[in-house]
Amino acid sequence: MRILFQGDSITDAGRDKRNYHELGHGYANYAAEKLRVAYPDAELEFINLGIAGNRTSQLFDRLYADAIKFQPDVVSVMVGINDMWHRHTHKILTSDEQFALNYRSILNRLKHETGAKIVMIAPYLLDAEDKEEIREDMKTILPIIRDLAKEFADVYIPLDERFAEALKTQPEPKYYSADGIHPNANGAAFIGELYIEAVKPLIESL
Repeated sequence: MRILFQGDSITDAGRDKRNYHELGHGYANYAAEKLRVAYPDAELEFINLGIAGNRTSQLFDRLYADAIKFQPDVVSVMVGINDMWHRHTHKILTSDEQFALNYRSILNRLKHETGAKIVMIAPYLLDAEDKEEIREDMKTILPIIRDLAKEFADVYIPLDERFAEALKTQPEPKYYSADGIHPNANGAAFIGELYIEAVKPLIESL
């Protein structure tokens, strides 16, 4: 079974891009290690092709080479934070309408050009005092992603909501991330556990 991780820096997590089986130090690596233990007799192949800084338009541009060509059995997509972030830091103005079109185009191709089960993972923003513009953007971006998930996803992980719940009982606001976006080891493990919970039924059904 071929399981493909796709997205931006949170998925990339410093992976060695010379070897797509090298998963980096983020949630993809955490999840793969745990799933190999949980299914020791299964032939599981994990591929990480996340690229730091990617927006939805960039992911769409490389979708054939970095997803469709591999014909994965399960593909996860976590993208969107850079579409918002770059509005304010790089002045790349991806409108909500363009974001929705880009993401829909990604999902439509995955659905019709692969036989993969699709896992969609929502972007999130944790404690980040200097990123209030992104928090405002998320008020319109997250509903777009949720609507697309209803249409395309076999599994949807509302990571923004799950982090919000976890932080209610976590006294250290930077426990999961120093900058509110990029997870540390605690954050990677948190995302990894949610990924495992979501993907196990897919593995068992294939």
